[in-house]
Amino acid sequence: MRFYTVHLRPFDGAAARWPVLIKEGFCWPATLFTVIWALVNRLWLVAAVLLAFGFLVPAFAAAVTDDPFGRLAINAGYLAIVGYLANDVRRWTLDRRGYATLGVVTGRRRTAAEQRAYEKMAILSNPDW
Repeated sequence: MRFYTVHLRPFDGAAARWPVLIKEGFCWPATLFTVIWALVNRLWLVAAVLLAFGFLVPAFAAAVTDDPFGRLAINAGYLAIVGYLANDVRRWTLDRRGYATLGVVTGRRRTAAEQRAYEKMAILSNPDW
């Protein structure tokens, strides 16, 4: 069972409000495609920071050790940190943009979690509750 946090854009009256689901846990796309992942998710500042660290970490690794396995370990550690923090950075950015956090939903697949998110939204928007 996977856990997802549900975020909802602030109501501006014009556009539909679709929930954004962010998976809890490790993010493989962010680990493998750091800057591209940030750009696809519209995290401009994060993309700039990841691009800078993409140059700084290998330079630091080369300055610290001459061993190729040592450099590989430093770079792999950096990518692991990016993977573990990626979804948290997305949540933080949505919170900064004014998105409301509705809560946490679970599902074996993303579609099941989306269904539960829509059910939760229907309950919250029902005036009889």
